[in-house]
Amino acid sequence: MLMNDLLQTSLFCLLVESSQEVTNEEMQSAYECFMKRVKAISQSEKDYSKIYRTLNITRIELVYIESLYQYGQGEKCPEICLS
Repeated sequence: MLMNDLLQTSLFCLLVESSQEVTNEEMQSAYECFMKRVKAISQSEKDYSKIYRTLNITRIELVYIESLYQYGQGEKCPEICLS
């Protein structure tokens, strides 16, 4: 499944696991692997609606993780706008 391919990358693992210390090198490597996976999905899939859905769901997950991070830092939890 396309969506799970992106959500199970090391980038999401690093972003969700806030308890571990992450170096810049680890984050850079995880981001590069994530982008390679996005590129592979967009080149291999011929159904553009599947690509769009996959990327949109991935964006929603990233926005959610961002809101959790901000809330954990003591900031007011923002209203999430997905449009």
